[in-house]
Amino acid sequence: MPRLTEPLRLGDATAPACLLFGPHVTNLGKDRGFTARHVGYYARRAQGGAGMVVTETASVHPSDWPYERAPLATACAEGWAGIAAVVRAAGALAIASLGHAGGQGSSAYSQAALWAPSPVPQNHDREVPKVMEPDDVVAVIAGFGEATGIARTAGMDGVEINAGQWSLVRQFLSGLTNQRVDEYGEDKIRLLREIIEACRSALGGGVLGLRLSADELAPWAGITPESAAGIVDAVADAVDYLVIEKGSIYSAHATRPDGHTEPGFNLDLVRGLRQTVGERAVLVAQGSIVDVSMAEAALEEGLCDAVEMTRAQIADAELGNKVRAGDVERVRPCTLCNQRCSVRDARNPVVSCSVDPSAGWEGTESVITASTRPLNVLVVGGGPAGLEAARAAAEAGHSVTVREASDHVGGALPTMAALPGLARTNDYLAWLERECVAAGVTIQTGAAVTAADLEAHVGPVLLATGSTASGSDVPEGPLPVVDGRAAIEALDGPGQTELPDGPVVLVDRLGGTLGLGLAERLAAAGRAVSLVTGDLIAGKDLALTGDLAPGSTRLQQAGVAIIRTAEVVAQGTDGVIVEDCYTGVRQTLDATVIIDARHREPELTLWTESGKRYPRVGDALAPRTLHEALLEARRAAAGIGA
Repeated sequence: MPRLTEPLRLGDATAPACLLFGPHVTNLGKDRGFTARHVGYYARRAQGGAGMVVTETASVHPSDWPYERAPLATACAEGWAGIAAVVRAAGALAIASLGHAGGQGSSAYSQAALWAPSPVPQNHDREVPKVMEPDDVVAVIAGFGEATGIARTAGMDGVEINAGQWSLVRQFLSGLTNQRVDEYGEDKIRLLREIIEACRSALGGGVLGLRLSADELAPWAGITPESAAGIVDAVADAVDYLVIEKGSIYSAHATRPDGHTEPGFNLDLVRGLRQTVGERAVLVAQGSIVDVSMAEAALEEGLCDAVEMTRAQIADAELGNKVRAGDVERVRPCTLCNQRCSVRDARNPVVSCSVDPSAGWEGTESVITASTRPLNVLVVGGGPAGLEAARAAAEAGHSVTVREASDHVGGALPTMAALPGLARTNDYLAWLERECVAAGVTIQTGAAVTAADLEAHVGPVLLATGSTASGSDVPEGPLPVVDGRAAIEALDGPGQTELPDGPVVLVDRLGGTLGLGLAERLAAAGRAVSLVTGDLIAGKDLALTGDLAPGSTRLQQAGVAIIRTAEVVAQGTDGVIVEDCYTGVRQTLDATVIIDARHREPELTLWTESGKRYPRVGDALAPRTLHEALLEARRAAAGIGA
């Protein structure tokens, strides 16, 4: 049996696997409670083989309202009861995460001052918090106890105390944020001990866990791996399991980084605490552990006793079952893109996944069911939308053929995978192709399709013909203007496009991965790069994935010149002329080529020539992200024969 699916003893309880689904923001809540959508979301992971499901962190006191749809423990009884029923029915343990965001919260919804140990502004909004008075401290401790009682009465198997990245408890543990001169300043662990006591008293034999930031990445005053050992030593006997993470107010990106950070980035931190913990508590490793092989290796080494694989189980809710069945290759890979699962965002997006768009939409999104009328389906285009539509249609029992004009499948995925931080996109493409083959899909490459071919086909047709570069509005002149995707291909070898030697002006109209990734690659190739953006910040949309600050740092270190709030207005003999959008000030940039990272347009040639309104999916409908492409593909497949 794989180690990951072995039973795990936690106090008086036993989880059916050493696989945890950890707490994270979902934005599935309403009126500060859990909803039926939460129930479906957690049920799917428990049924998929998770040993323990830890719910979204609930605030233990009304002074804490960190984001609009954040749960509040006193409003969670009904929701916890529903979650406990389905999770326990699947054989897994249901654990309620409890916490208080403290100075890392928000006053936008409470219209009240934030609470914190000391008046230290947090770097995300610079708001000065209220210093907690003795009565406030007592109220928070009592809140943890009360919340524990509510969770247990609702049927939850236990609770997890949040002393991690976003937590008041960590703020009390850290010299960065705790500058008190009272007993909670002199003994920074005191609050945590008293919270543990309050929770344990209310548990009545249930499971008690602790999530701890063991490295704030701020060694001048914060928690370090060395000081964390003292914290762990002080509380290990009092908890049943301990989850180790890192991060602080100065390193929010470190808790849930994207593909620019190597998976398993916390393993050395966990390894350093293994001896301190010993056998006193179950030690849980987390931190971009998205590959089963890495999880198994950590367990086999004895580095940890269990592994938290949250993003991996958002990408594939059946991960545990597939591991138990020996079908590891069938686990849909997480690409670590953070594009749909990182939702602590004022827009309140619902948690989902780029490679599984049904995640977070359990019970509301199209479900692929066996067709009562199998049909002969033709999918034109072997990009991600075409392959996903083919896979889903074959899963429903249809006979499916994919015809791709080029000599390979994948559409834009191989090109985008060549950018820094996106290499795992190729893992997903390989998985998708394997799943298509396993489902019986016939894939033909080098097989262009004409309007006459469509007319002759008997059965449903789906067009996944992708996109084409839109017309550039960069002023004409002596320099070549190259589309962003074509530039990536040119960097990787001979193709239809060549990039002349010399300095590059990169016009970024997207504010995302393409522009910044291209700038990084060009700089790494020894090019002088000037990135021109009309925005106030280069790569502003990367704030949604947590890569804005790290991406800006990488560009600066690479020597990329960033020209903000500007646009190209002319080409001249001396170079490219850009103008500030606000001041009108102009400057000339050296360049031998202009790369225009711009939006794309649907490729509609075949659709137009056919004269019929065949369903279009992916970029052929509207060029957007992988998530939308796969979502539309699944919906189209579910609708075949309906």
